[in-house]
Amino acid sequence: MKNFRVGIISAGDMGHAVARELFKRGHTTLTIVENRTDLTKDRASRSNMKVVSGMKQLLDNSDFVFSIMPPDQAFEFAASFVAALKLSRDLPVFVDCNAISPETTLSMNELISGVGGKMIKVGIIGPPPGRNTPTKFYASGENAILIDFIAGGDIQFLNLGSNLIYASAIKICYAALTKGVMALQSSALIAAELLGVGEELQDELKDSQNFHWRLIEKRVSRLACDAGRWAGEMDQISETYQMLGLTPNLHKGVGDIFRLLESSPLGNETRETYDHNRSLQESLNIYKNSIK
Repeated sequence: MKNFRVGIISAGDMGHAVARELFKRGHTTLTIVENRTDLTKDRASRSNMKVVSGMKQLLDNSDFVFSIMPPDQAFEFAASFVAALKLSRDLPVFVDCNAISPETTLSMNELISGVGGKMIKVGIIGPPPGRNTPTKFYASGENAILIDFIAGGDIQFLNLGSNLIYASAIKICYAALTKGVMALQSSALIAAELLGVGEELQDELKDSQNFHWRLIEKRVSRLACDAGRWAGEMDQISETYQMLGLTPNLHKGVGDIFRLLESSPLGNETRETYDHNRSLQESLNIYKNSIK
């Protein structure tokens, strides 16, 4: 199989893990770390990513550019890609891997195709590669087959066909359910603490909803690590629901819950730094005390 040059922006929790997986299979990965945190720079180094000095250099040395970032930054990055594409000697394929709505996806494609570029849409489902669960790359668009080289190891490639919005759609609907449930669970537990029946609710959940209780114990303490990024994702889900004639308010509320978690002291943690020894109750106390 041919080895490709893959630009990845950015070297975050997901991005650097994808880069590490591709590097293991002989591909070259590149990124930009200017004005990025020390953690991002360290992740890029650990994943053997080649650091370049700016967008033009990234495009000139990449066959594909994968955008893996918080969804509220995705369109702005696509615009900067287009600006650089006009100056680049090559036309790397743009691969958006973010949780953006079908409407945003089509607007992004219009921007990129307007300067002769090609876009593939990817919806990532699952944890970053290397965490004992496959990372699924649902891809769509007329050129989706071009990135089938990512399949292998901890990454599964699933081609949804030529309709560009399909990968966006499955990601949006999946996240609406999974992350929506996480926010609902968290908000109910925080409300119970504020109402003085936290212990009683937890006992009842252990007794009658044990499956959900085990997930709550596993997830709630670390939700703040991702809450800021997920809040933007909920905005994209709300936009999609409104476009479909469904109420956008459900996931607007979910976004508010994630913003609350992010605003707590635990919002300063990352998946790599969060306290694994902190109990659920300790986390709930911190969340509760963050309500103004």
